[in-house]
Amino acid sequence: MSLNIDVVSDVICPWCFLGKRRLDKALAMVPDVPVQVIFRPFFLDPSIPRQGMDRHAYMVAKFGEERLKTIHDPLIQAGKEDGVPYQFDKITRTPNTLDAHRLLRWAQQHDVQGAVAEALFMAYWNKGQDVGDHAVLTAVAAANGLDANWVKAKLASNDDTDAVMAEVQQAQAIGVTGVPTFILASRYGVVGAQSPTFIADAIRKAAAEQA
Repeated sequence: MSLNIDVVSDVICPWCFLGKRRLDKALAMVPDVPVQVIFRPFFLDPSIPRQGMDRHAYMVAKFGEERLKTIHDPLIQAGKEDGVPYQFDKITRTPNTLDAHRLLRWAQQHDVQGAVAEALFMAYWNKGQDVGDHAVLTAVAAANGLDANWVKAKLASNDDTDAVMAEVQQAQAIGVTGVPTFILASRYGVVGAQSPTFIADAIRKAAAEQA
């Protein structure tokens, strides 16, 4: 019986990218524990309009010009240690991620969610691409085994919008206020981008209790 790991995260959350890479390392430490990882939606900032916003203006409004100079330093350092290739200077937009979450939902249904999640994080945090843009999302989907025309048509519709919103509300209802949050076996929460060792220990404990 595999251990379910629900990863509540948002593509535009830099700590979520770090958390994913640390989870990958943690899973490599527990090769004897069969797991099923599912990425669940969360909105880092629900106020971002559907068309997204200018990144610099958004960050200045949120943190102020002075704090902006050093705000990424801890992430850059952590990224170097865990192989997360942040390229903050390439990012020009802060997207609304509803459509990215819809894509992740479809990817899960086709067993390619892990690859699509990694590709979305890389598209935004390494290449500076707008992951609210349908062309970007379609390209990511096509590169990871999904049919481009099918995804394009789905994105143009409202398919699964309500389902994503319901999942976000469900996460809030169970007390998720920050991401990443890893929920093990629907019972145990690991909050934040904890170290791979910490996550691996939590996985072992949850698997032992489940067994």
